[in-house]
Amino acid sequence: MGIGIKELLVILVIVIVVFGTKKLRNIGADLGGAIKSFRSAVKEGEDDKKPVDTEEETIEGEVTSKKNEKI
Repeated sequence: MGIGIKELLVILVIVIVVFGTKKLRNIGADLGGAIKSFRSAVKEGEDDKKPVDTEEETIEGEVTSKKNEKI
């Protein structure tokens, strides 16, 4: 009861007739560029999550809360 090869071919022919091969080529190129950008953004996000071996600076001083201050 699924979609077979014959149904997929009929759908493909209808899509080619409606959009044309030139438009489908442009859609494919745009989709490929979007996927490439998405993958590079995900990779950058993963690189940001990795721990960096740097010394943390400690700042000495008094920490106050605005809740304790009177206006």
